Amino acid sequence: MLYGEIHTSGHFRFVNFGHPPPLVFSAEFEKFVEIGEARMVQFAALGLEIPDDHPDRNRYFSMAPRTRINSSNVAEITLMSPGDILFLYTDGVYDGSDEHDRLQIERVIRAHKKEGARQICNAILEYAVKQDEHLQQLDETDRIDDKTVLIIQRR
Repeated sequence: MLYGEIHTSGHFRFVNFGHPPPLVFSAEFEKFVEIGEARMVQFAALGLEIPDDHPDRNRYFSMAPRTRINSSNVAEITLMSPGDILFLYTDGVYDGSDEHDRLQIERVIRAHKKEGARQICNAILEYAVKQDEHLQQLDETDRIDDKTVLIIQRR
């Protein structure tokens, strides 16, 4: 789950419970820009507790249980320039670990950046479905997962 609010100035504040971290595509640099881990807060998915010895435990920055969310639990991203794109996605589109996949999605966004958010979403989903077809050919259907994409463009 991810809950966020975006201001017309391009400031996006959100709380992340187990969702892959957002990516920001810079219109100026035509690529994804790094978001410092200090600005990102990640919690385990709601209702789940990850054991201490689980290999994915280190992916979550804030493991202490929270009874209330306060300002230190909120991550912030600012879309600086007109044309910047905030890319939110599920792990069926991109799991956040493969650099090649990240570069391919970056290429898709670059090719469609002047189009509307719907067209960018459709292009990314089309790419993800083609990746599933490749996984089916490799008989790795267990790696196929649900696909959701949300694009927010600063105009």
